[in-house]
Amino acid sequence: MSSKNLKLITLPLGKNNPITVQVLGICSCLAVTAQLKPALVMAVSVTVVVALSNLIISLLRNTIPPRIRIIVQLVVVSTLVILVNQVLQAFVYDVSKQLSVYVGLIITNCIVMGRLEAFAMSHKPLESLLDGIGNGLGYALILFIMGFVRELFGSGTLLGYPVAEKLGLYNIGYENNGLAILAPMALILVGLIIWIQNTVNKEVKK
Repeated sequence: MSSKNLKLITLPLGKNNPITVQVLGICSCLAVTAQLKPALVMAVSVTVVVALSNLIISLLRNTIPPRIRIIVQLVVVSTLVILVNQVLQAFVYDVSKQLSVYVGLIITNCIVMGRLEAFAMSHKPLESLLDGIGNGLGYALILFIMGFVRELFGSGTLLGYPVAEKLGLYNIGYENNGLAILAPMALILVGLIIWIQNTVNKEVKK
């Protein structure tokens, strides 16, 4: 893989992260990360949709009239979202119920539509696919961090496994921090991640 194509995957993980740098996809990031499992399922769903929609739109880009490009993009994305939703309901129904309307809202996710407009409409299929994968993984990384921290400190579990109990933390006075699973903590955690990333990027530039 060329260095140019590699950057399409690696840059969204850090310097050009869709959530912490581009500030896209914040709503679902805040809403589904109280537990790690739905956060991971949502991350995989968005990654699949953004990657495949990028690829499809790139393949069709020279045949799409500019006046209806947004409509075509929405048709492609909505079709993929419906397919993803059906798969979730078939194989992880409990998580699908937890995610509720947020799977359907992938259709209007700023990351998906943003990559179609900014990249897929003007680049080749392979590059567009890699760009979609990279931005999906960048989104997934932030959801993983938030889901991990919020479930661990808010409920004392990870993927439902009672980590705090098994480690005997309750015996030494540890108590679950209920604030971690509330909406304000999601905002605080995103802010901390952005602050840390900006600090690291400034140090690298120096």
